[in-house]
Amino acid sequence: MYDVIIVGARCAGAATGMLLARAGHRVLLVDRAMFPSDMRLSNHLLWPPGVAALKRWGLLDELIGTGCPPITSGSMDLGPFRLTGGFLPTADGVAEAYAPRRRVLDRILVEAATRAGADLWDGCAVDELIVDGRAVTGVRGRSGGRGVTGRGAVVVGADGMRSTVARLVDAPTYLARPARQGTYFSYWSGVPVSGSTLYSRPYRSVVAFPTHDDLTVVSVSWPVDEFRAARADIAGSYHRTIAEVAPELAERLSGGRREERWVGAAVPGRFRRPFGAGWALVGDAGYLKDPCTAQGMTDAFQHAELLADALDAGLRGECALDDTLADYQRRRDAAVLPMYEFTCARAGLEPAPLQMQALLGALRDDPTAIERFFGIFAGTVPVQEFFGPPAQAA
Repeated sequence: MYDVIIVGARCAGAATGMLLARAGHRVLLVDRAMFPSDMRLSNHLLWPPGVAALKRWGLLDELIGTGCPPITSGSMDLGPFRLTGGFLPTADGVAEAYAPRRRVLDRILVEAATRAGADLWDGCAVDELIVDGRAVTGVRGRSGGRGVTGRGAVVVGADGMRSTVARLVDAPTYLARPARQGTYFSYWSGVPVSGSTLYSRPYRSVVAFPTHDDLTVVSVSWPVDEFRAARADIAGSYHRTIAEVAPELAERLSGGRREERWVGAAVPGRFRRPFGAGWALVGDAGYLKDPCTAQGMTDAFQHAELLADALDAGLRGECALDDTLADYQRRRDAAVLPMYEFTCARAGLEPAPLQMQALLGALRDDPTAIERFFGIFAGTVPVQEFFGPPAQAA
């Protein structure tokens, strides 16, 4: 009998399991993948607050030791001009981002969880939840062709945007938004970049940043209808758009080599109620947004800490579990709602309003203001602090 069974052992699930195991709870991590393994769809970027979480957990040196290059500056090419600058540091002094391959980062997290005492069932697909009365009390699944069963006081769904746990408990959805853009990306050798660069044009965007093994991730985004049309000729659409938006990058790609297959998706936005009788949700299972602001992994870490604190207090009997989980939902939503609205607006890829164009133009000669603007994306400057009331940021 476990205290917590966590379905999904990636960023959100492995981090939650590690924190709970370190707090002395009996934890089972379950994942359909065998580790180490890559995650097909991931925006890779881990902003300074996410890096700071790794530092708090004693795992940052492990990531650095894998050779993942730090990202210490960003660039936003807007056509008529380009903004370039660093990132404002977090409260504990972290000012760099990283873009690790998921097979590397997820392995670090899973191994940290198992070192802390969590059990791991990888290669195990969960098909069913065990329900006693109205409360979830465990999971049933398949591993190596045989049925397996695990029982626990709480089952956590950390199994991504298509969460089996969320579907089986019929978790209510709110603030849902349809996908507005779609993205294809791949990995390139021979195209070195020193930081993260966004090329932003009306109804087009291109992003490039470094990852492991001297590879560069290059992504292209279009409005969702054009993204769907691009499926008929991914390579042609991708290269034509880069040539149109970022000619110098297109020239460099012509001398590079694509090392892996195309990865693409159009991602909607939504919140799910993240708890109920015997269950909870964390990561993309509970809160999903367009990847254009690259918040996913950083949010996963921050929400893992919130959920682990809530479950720890409830399981120890310090207060009612329902109350601690309701507080988890309130704190999660309050923390991310301004960025959610900002992300949904940016996902439209629409031309910037005149007020925004004037603001961005005014930043050009003010390095401090550029750092604060980049701090919105990096998570070190609240959206509402930079723009004022939400209506001005729309």
